[in-house]
Amino acid sequence: MQPDEKIIVETATVACDGGTELGHPVVYLNVGAKGAADCPYCGRHFVLAAGARTGSGH
Repeated sequence: MQPDEKIIVETATVACDGGTELGHPVVYLNVGAKGAADCPYCGRHFVLAAGARTGSGH
C-alpha cells in the first residue's frame, strides 16, 4: 500500500474520491474544524493552508 497522501487545501470542506480511476465513493470532509482531516477510505490527509478562510466569520 502507498503511504498516505498529504494535500494542502484552501477550503474548509473538501471532497475525496480516492484520486484515481478506481477510487472510492465520494466523501465530504470538514477540514476547517481542526485544520486537517483524513479520508476514511484511502487515508489521504487534507490540511488547511495557512491563512485560508474557513467561512466561519469575517
